[in-house]
Amino acid sequence: MSKKVLVAEPISERGLQILEKELEVDVLLKLKPEELIERIGDYDALIVRSETKVTKDVIDAASNLKIIGRAGVGVDNIDLEEATRKGIVVVNAPGGNTISAAEHTLALLFALTRRIPDANHALKVERKWERSKYLGVEITGKTLGLLGLGRIGTEVAKRARGLGMTVIAYDPFISKERADELGVVIAPFEEVIKTADYISVHTPLTKDTRHMIDRDAISKMKDGVRIINCARGGIIDEDALYEGITSGKVAGAALDVFETEPPFDSKLLELDNVIVTPHLGASTTEAQVNVAVTVAEEVANYLIRGHVRNAVNMAPISADALPMLTPYIKLSEMLGKLTIQLTSGRIKLIKITYGGEIAQKETGSEIVTIAALKGVLDHISSNVNFVNAPHIAKERGISVLETKTESIENFTSMITLQLETESETTTVSGTIFGKDETRIVRINDYWIDAPFSPYMLISRHINKPGVIGPVGMILGNGKINIGGMYVGGGVVGEASLMVLNIDSPVPNDILEEVKKVDGIIDAVIVQL
Repeated sequence: MSKKVLVAEPISERGLQILEKELEVDVLLKLKPEELIERIGDYDALIVRSETKVTKDVIDAASNLKIIGRAGVGVDNIDLEEATRKGIVVVNAPGGNTISAAEHTLALLFALTRRIPDANHALKVERKWERSKYLGVEITGKTLGLLGLGRIGTEVAKRARGLGMTVIAYDPFISKERADELGVVIAPFEEVIKTADYISVHTPLTKDTRHMIDRDAISKMKDGVRIINCARGGIIDEDALYEGITSGKVAGAALDVFETEPPFDSKLLELDNVIVTPHLGASTTEAQVNVAVTVAEEVANYLIRGHVRNAVNMAPISADALPMLTPYIKLSEMLGKLTIQLTSGRIKLIKITYGGEIAQKETGSEIVTIAALKGVLDHISSNVNFVNAPHIAKERGISVLETKTESIENFTSMITLQLETESETTTVSGTIFGKDETRIVRINDYWIDAPFSPYMLISRHINKPGVIGPVGMILGNGKINIGGMYVGGGVVGEASLMVLNIDSPVPNDILEEVKKVDGIIDAVIVQL
């Protein structure tokens, strides 16, 4: 049956064409919240821009929803926590409007500096020729303070440097080396706001950045500072900004975004030295095509092929890293599925250790760890996927610990998964042979070399004659074919481990018969 996509806001025709090649698409614009809630249950995907609010009520009603696509960057109109809890992927188009937003920032900076809107209105509407009234300043030699040096902030910095401005930025996630490449000085938040002649906001809206620019911040700024916001409404406390402008502390502001949109009740609209635009940062022909194509490709790829690049609520993985990591993602998930079936009791800790070459990779381990979580939780919870596995682990009070060691013996790379319960600890290790062959190399204290298979009988037995044969006879009498046998531990008279790869499930009565064989210590059936 064809997957269904609901497009709730206008997107470029090119984006629709990509969706319509492989999916059933309904374009239903301007749905009221109650209408969206009523209809969403029929769809596998939802595409929105910034106006549609994807609330908890919408997500609760979305019984089939697998992915939400935001044709743009910010996702504050989507209940990300609830989507993650339900295992719904949320994707955006992070690079599609970068240039447009950066250029709009500079356009507002120029307009604010040279008072272009006021002069235009005076001449065209009031028919006044007042050259002396609209005295501006030059930006050359001035200091631009950037709050955020991500994609858009970086493009603004490049252009501002070309205009002869000094650029200083606050961004705790950007290295000094990267800033040096851009010719930007990285500094603490307070130093940036104290130093800058212009302050431009380029951070996402989060609980940490809400009202980042408040009364206290404004009080520390230079007298006559100018503030630009093309990022998200709410980063600036608009009441504090109003007070700063009317007091003369702030020379002016240029705003493309607001705490409430449209901002018809905002006092800022009353001020002559505030320039406003109606959220136009991404409003260019090129940007609209770019974000529509990006989000359409994401939605189609995820629904049809299970691939996703720009998910904001799951671990990122680059296209370059994917070929190398894919076998380890598979191995990690299989280790999770295997280890949980060898463990009893409530899981307290999941510890995953990367050894050898895989430990030296700087990217990708997060998604491999999530794969292990998914494998473990698949056995004890329903509807677990790569989006909600960390959330489910946290809900269940399971701690997750990731460690790395470059020194291992016998293997190029190895992943070890350890589950701790209130009563026991179970450890299983695996590796990749050749290009992508997954192998089990350790189960607890036993080193072994066994491939994974859909069904496995794993037992411990005393290493003596007359044990393995009767087990094989019991399985044969039950019409269960053994595809491979692998034994670890070789000292006669001591415990050994046996892994049998079998072709079908083992009924409980046959398993109980196996357990009664003289020399068998314990036995369990693992289904992968």
